[in-house]
Amino acid sequence: MTNLNKITGIAVGVLILAAVAFIILWPFGIINAGERGVLLRWGAVTGKAYNEGLYIRVPIMDRIHVMDVKIQKEQVDSTAASKDLQSVHSVVALNFHIKPEAVTTIYQEIGKDYKIRLIDPSLQECVKASTAKYTAEELITQREQVREDIKNLLHEKLDPRGFVVDDFNIVDFNFSDSFNQAIEAKVMAEQSALAAKNKLEQIKFEADQKIAEARGKAEAMRIESQALATNPQIIQLRALEKWDGKLPAVTGDAAPFVDVKSIVNGR
Repeated sequence: MTNLNKITGIAVGVLILAAVAFIILWPFGIINAGERGVLLRWGAVTGKAYNEGLYIRVPIMDRIHVMDVKIQKEQVDSTAASKDLQSVHSVVALNFHIKPEAVTTIYQEIGKDYKIRLIDPSLQECVKASTAKYTAEELITQREQVREDIKNLLHEKLDPRGFVVDDFNIVDFNFSDSFNQAIEAKVMAEQSALAAKNKLEQIKFEADQKIAEARGKAEAMRIESQALATNPQIIQLRALEKWDGKLPAVTGDAAPFVDVKSIVNGR
């Protein structure tokens, strides 16, 4: 029984060693969607990259390092100075991806920590360079232009290194408390000025209305005066318009107040 146990133990050990060797020497592997496999031979970059799907390597000698070529997001905080020397704290986000044909070069020259070594410093540098071109107020009013400037700088810096800038966004701009208070005071002053302007316009409009009304009355009086001067019968017409149709109770030899016959005959 002792010999049988030894033989059994040896057999189990051999099987375990065989399994470990099989795993180590397993020559097949799979590259998932959105990834590329950089082929390393004895630890050196060969310049060959496997596409998605099954690959075969030489056991022990070859090793595969997987690189993600899908769109990735990197968000950083940055502190910079504006053109008018205001302190600006920004939160920015970059969407990027590795060019599939550049994975071997990136791994060889930068390594797998490319975000820390290249992406983050580039973001900081481009944000500071663009922020310095604008005043603090312009950073707010021309935010879209600032975003485009930073995005273009990132493209110039990262594209030659094998990275594609898909999108860039300014998540937030923060300024010092003193600047925020100054902006708030300015906005309130502008609102007050606008309200005063509107009130002045209203007063002016009402004054113009009164002037126009007075001019209209004066013109009507002038026309009526001119008509009275050229045609005295208009006075009798006005009196007739006000007459209630009743004749006076007492009459004498005096001429009637209204010469109805003359008016009717047009004389």
